[in-house]
Amino acid sequence: MRIKKVIHSTCIRGILAVASSLVVGQVLADGFDADDAFLTRTINSSTIPSNGDLNPYGVAFVPDGFAVGGKLAAGDVLVSNFNNGNNLQGTGTTIIQLHPVGPLAPPGMANTFFTSSAPGLSTALGVLRAGFVVVGNVPTTDGTSATIGAGGLQLIDRHGKWVASWVDAKLLDGPWDLTVDDHGSWARVFVSNVLSGNVTRLVFTVNGGKVTLESKVGIAAGYTHMPNAAALVLGPTGLAYDPERDTLYVASTADNEIFAVEGAATRSSPAMRGRLVFAGPELRGPLALRLAPNGHLLAANGDAVNADVLHPSEIVEFTKRGEFVRQYNVDASQGGAFGLDTLRSGPFNYAVIDDVANSLTVSRVRE
Repeated sequence: MRIKKVIHSTCIRGILAVASSLVVGQVLADGFDADDAFLTRTINSSTIPSNGDLNPYGVAFVPDGFAVGGKLAAGDVLVSNFNNGNNLQGTGTTIIQLHPVGPLAPPGMANTFFTSSAPGLSTALGVLRAGFVVVGNVPTTDGTSATIGAGGLQLIDRHGKWVASWVDAKLLDGPWDLTVDDHGSWARVFVSNVLSGNVTRLVFTVNGGKVTLESKVGIAAGYTHMPNAAALVLGPTGLAYDPERDTLYVASTADNEIFAVEGAATRSSPAMRGRLVFAGPELRGPLALRLAPNGHLLAANGDAVNADVLHPSEIVEFTKRGEFVRQYNVDASQGGAFGLDTLRSGPFNYAVIDDVANSLTVSRVRE
């Protein structure tokens, strides 16, 4: 998604109107209105590192129980950049980190955690408690879809050092987003592939500090995927996994719909898109997808599909049954909502990217 040079602001519509531009995420608490002060703190940060990378895509919290002894600590937030300093799409190389809690760094600083030799770091960003970061890339050589490449996944340790890479022409064809089902000594990582329109389940084991990729299985397919002049490429993006239901929710950007893939942890063959969950007019090219602390689903509208100038850059909240709850703006112009992440609890448990303003907002919302 290309950067628009505009002034950043946040506005909440209708009954969700809030005076302060910092109170993003307030709308996420089920059963509370805009007058309930349940945000304890909010921190805003630039996502532009010293090399000038732009267009932040992925965002991920470092979870509780993360291995100690490196650059990262539980509660930190990581952001992956898709563009370089010349604003060419698919050429960014940095993951930056924010320390919202503690004395490690002052808030608001875009400190570089990792610089990749593989460009075009995508929304596919996740953290394993065993002490590792997983990131995907979808590269170009000139910033256009004419030179787009398949990319792959990289594994980075807690010291910010590259450990391993994986490529697969079929099952890792443009890793665009991911979500992690973490069990400590092993983890499932679900990956959406923007160039083939499918979703892959990977299983990693961790033994003695060594990570091994045990299996790769395609579990969903059939999502529309295509080049796009504004967004570079459209296809399946955000993923949210509900372990209690063993259901993976998929935001299909080009289809402008949210699907549910059941039996996601065990299925051995791909579902054709899965069950339709939500396709309301509130969707406008959904990108990132996460479970809110209240158990609902949150989708970030990228505005590349069904755009509406009256509803720019929105986060849309809806139930797992497909009932619309509410929506609010990340930015006053279109194309700002992209990556988001949540935790069930913690000093900060909600993070959202504004890739118009090249900024990250981290907030605390009630569970």
